[in-house]
Amino acid sequence: MSSKTALLLGGTGETGKEVLKLLVSTPVYGKVVCLGRRVVDLPKGEGWDRVEQKLVDYDNLSQYGDSFTGADSAFCCLGTTRGKAGKEGFIKVDHDYVLEAAKLLKAANCPDFHLLTSKGSNMDSWFLYPGTKGKVEEAVKQVEFPRLTIYRPGLLKCDRQEGRTGEGLIRWIAEMTDKANSWSIPTSMVAQAMVATSLTPPIPGVEVMEHSSLVKVVNEAL
Repeated sequence: MSSKTALLLGGTGETGKEVLKLLVSTPVYGKVVCLGRRVVDLPKGEGWDRVEQKLVDYDNLSQYGDSFTGADSAFCCLGTTRGKAGKEGFIKVDHDYVLEAAKLLKAANCPDFHLLTSKGSNMDSWFLYPGTKGKVEEAVKQVEFPRLTIYRPGLLKCDRQEGRTGEGLIRWIAEMTDKANSWSIPTSMVAQAMVATSLTPPIPGVEVMEHSSLVKVVNEAL
């Protein structure tokens, strides 16, 4: 079995859970490290014994540098909402935690970082969500990973455990009208694109994968 190690941040979120499942089913990754605030129950099936959970305090992440070592590829699916965390909490999770994790990974010589953001990310936007996503993209670029891939999906189709105002209706509309995934996409497809890209020969530099590119990568793999 390969000795490659994947490191996952945000593995309890809707997309993160899908990334974790795919990493477990990908033999190339002999070890999968999940960093989180708490230990969660994992399935007992084949491959799940390769998952190692490490506890970190995101508010004091710099104290956990050792937890970021040894990763061949890192996947960041961290994120929250303004409704759940408030404006400052949203910025802390979606920008500050992400950037600090990226810096620790770079210091630990991780060569390959995969960052989930969102369609419409723009650091110059006056709106909180796209502006914050755009700012963290630009900040992580400055960290200068040998390979950085940024994923910008449209509306995520999933069965969220925690409701978001209005999203349920929009997701229902997407399920009914967007069978081709032209403006929405299942979280499982986003995860497929992220893991599949990590397995391709690395091209140095930064690649930004817009929504249509994510759909294309998965369709071509079918």
